[in-house]
Amino acid sequence: MWLILVCVFLSAAGCVAEFSCRNEAGDPVDWFIIYKIPKYKNGTAGSGLDYMYLDSSVKTWQYSNFLVNDSLGALGNTFRQLYQGQQYKTNRSAYMLYNDAPPFLKYDNHYGHTKGALLFDTVQGFWMIHSVPHFPPPPEHGYSWPSSGKMYGQTAFCVTYKYHQLPLIAEQLLYYNPRVYNCSLPAIFQPDLSSLALLCKGSQLPRTPDRKLQTLMSAKGETLLSFAKSHFWVDDIYTGWVAQALKTDLLTETWQRKEHQLPSNCSLPEHTLNIKRIKLPGPIVFSSFFDHSKWCVSRAYEKQWTCLGDLNREDTQAWKSGGLICSQNPDIYHAFRHTVSWYISC
Repeated sequence: MWLILVCVFLSAAGCVAEFSCRNEAGDPVDWFIIYKIPKYKNGTAGSGLDYMYLDSSVKTWQYSNFLVNDSLGALGNTFRQLYQGQQYKTNRSAYMLYNDAPPFLKYDNHYGHTKGALLFDTVQGFWMIHSVPHFPPPPEHGYSWPSSGKMYGQTAFCVTYKYHQLPLIAEQLLYYNPRVYNCSLPAIFQPDLSSLALLCKGSQLPRTPDRKLQTLMSAKGETLLSFAKSHFWVDDIYTGWVAQALKTDLLTETWQRKEHQLPSNCSLPEHTLNIKRIKLPGPIVFSSFFDHSKWCVSRAYEKQWTCLGDLNREDTQAWKSGGLICSQNPDIYHAFRHTVSWYISC
């Protein structure tokens, strides 16, 4: 009762639940992944708004009862923490939205090919990486899904982190060179997060080394690897770095335009093989041509690596900055590995 009275008394001062990824019921979760189904699948046209959902409690892909443009789904529940109650105007929390193709702005080729969002206070928050152009809207606009976001498959990977992980994430984002289109970093956070301060201000970024591999830990203790490359490191991130660092052949699902696509590559000790067809439960089958997501899995089941991120296997993207977040969570691995219906060997 005492705690309830204190919360009522302090409600105007922000006595709210800690920021975190939120599931389909609106409850906090350590992580979740959504896989938006493309408009064209199984030779027919769908809504382009349906999606599969995965988190640590459901363990396998679940067909969501919501659509991605529904504010009551996992994405809407998670971003509601920013949009509702004008949290973006307080000095007790910070956020950053970045996208190389932001809402309401023209594409600018000078930034990293990277998309994501952060929201946190001095206790914890979330970092969401995704593949959706023109998303999410600035907080004053409220939650919505872009009209352009129906055609292709898309993914989003949200992870909850304790505050002490934020400086590590901020350093990785310097390599990303993200196009920040909306940001708030009150003075209380700036001593710890000077890298985010530079990004929020749009300052010229310091020259970083070519790439950096950083170990991160989720709020509940799950280990993740963050691969971040700058545009100074010119190579396909999957072939030249991730496969070799993880010591595993990779099956890669990325959007490839015919004039720029990279073939499957077996020139290095660990191979990188292009996925061509996806099969989600249902069965829902679609071609990689209709998939804008960026992810990869170990070909060998015993390795159990899954990575989600920003970059496509295209020749032009070798010059782009961006990254991947990799996990050895067996539920994530099996969910993605079993979606691989067809891939191209060398």
